[in-house]
Amino acid sequence: MTDRNEDPPKRGVTMADVGRLAGVSQVTVSRALSSPSKVSAETLQRIHDAIARTGFVPNALAGALASSKSNLVAALVPSVTNIVYASMLHAFSEIMWGHGYQIMLSETGYDPEREEKAIATHLSRRPDAILLTGVRHSPGARRMLLNAGIPVVEIWDISETPIDRCVGFSHVDAAIAAADFALSAGYLHAATITAGDERAQRRRDAFARHFGKRSGIAVQQIDFDRSATLGLGREAVVQLLQQDLPARTVLFCSSDQFAHGALVEAGAQGLSVPGDLAVIGFGDQDFAAQTHPPLTTVRIDRQVLGKQAAQALLAGFAKIGPSNAVHDVGFEFIQRGSA
Repeated sequence: MTDRNEDPPKRGVTMADVGRLAGVSQVTVSRALSSPSKVSAETLQRIHDAIARTGFVPNALAGALASSKSNLVAALVPSVTNIVYASMLHAFSEIMWGHGYQIMLSETGYDPEREEKAIATHLSRRPDAILLTGVRHSPGARRMLLNAGIPVVEIWDISETPIDRCVGFSHVDAAIAAADFALSAGYLHAATITAGDERAQRRRDAFARHFGKRSGIAVQQIDFDRSATLGLGREAVVQLLQQDLPARTVLFCSSDQFAHGALVEAGAQGLSVPGDLAVIGFGDQDFAAQTHPPLTTVRIDRQVLGKQAAQALLAGFAKIGPSNAVHDVGFEFIQRGSA
């Protein structure tokens, strides 16, 4: 027996509801939505008035299955709150929106398994294309993407074997440039602070290998298994001091957040920057030029990255250029007062 005080189950507005309100059949409503030229102007107006009154939203997926076009682009990024990805996405979505596409966004958290599940979910929605962060994916994810039959662009990295097209830069070259600068500036020792991100770890390894080979001195490494924060940057400096930090040490951080924290803790500990400890960040975030002292860092033009990613997908839709195109946007080493 149903409790009379119970709310009835909620039901979405259907095409049949719109038809009843407009005084036409469900078939006529469907025809008006898919082929409006086949419906009289008067009937079309009644249907649009009924849609406006009911708030009915047509099933875009059903139309996409019939037309093989959804006007949706899936975008997968490690973090939606990180300005590095947010600003790139803004530039990307502005161009895609201008060409009639909406963005479906998922956060993967640097986790290959989570990324694979997100890819499967997005592909089930039949997007017209996918934007991915990075070029290293699980075997299952790569298999799904190769068989999807839609344009794919991998960003924030470059690869000799992209799934389709990639737009990014060499993390190894960026780290080597930082090491070369540190060596030429006369720093005798080096340390790294690295987040739990595969690309950050590649930069750490390239920096340590290059600095160690040229200086003959091993690079100290402090690693975290999570995303960078200012607090962890401070904690890393404390750890370095507990290990008897040598004079003329340069600290290469996998992100500007770590570097900012390192500068704060260095100040709290009475260290001279860059005299006692030099600090190099990565990303050139908006605050980097405003720290004390201003942060030396590696700059990636996020606006260019997002725009080039959008152009790569549009080229994929138009079947322009090779499907394995690689666009290297490069990087810029920005020297300020911290190193």
